[in-house]
Amino acid sequence: MTQSTAYAALLLRTALGTMFVAHGLLKILVFTPAGTVAFFSSLGVPGWFAYPAMGAELLGGILLLLGVQTRLVSLALLPVLIGSIVLVHGANGWLFTNQNGGWEYSAFLIVASVVQALLGDGALSLSGVFGRNRSAAVSTVAASA
Repeated sequence: MTQSTAYAALLLRTALGTMFVAHGLLKILVFTPAGTVAFFSSLGVPGWFAYPAMGAELLGGILLLLGVQTRLVSLALLPVLIGSIVLVHGANGWLFTNQNGGWEYSAFLIVASVVQALLGDGALSLSGVFGRNRSAAVSTVAASA
């Protein structure tokens, strides 16, 4: 991985992680868990699915921000994004500016997550420092110093 590719992966990882944490916190702090459960139930999905969705978004986002198992986490979050298209936004058309939001944003995030999985951790990741990618992360950080 070149230095610029490593930093591109870091930038994408940070953006995706921030987005997932923000959406997880939105469900917990603004909509509240009870409200999120009610929304999931209104979609015909068992309400308890809200809890794994909130947990996946929050924990997955944190792991992405830290750069822990980035490839696996990026792929593990795909069902949440696919579910947002199939269950929530798919019937609203393409544009996210449509009433109740279309599916373009979710589709973009799916592509971004797949790209992140292909790129891997990138620079400044905990997986790189403590895991099997240690030499790549250390050399990337050393090269930038």
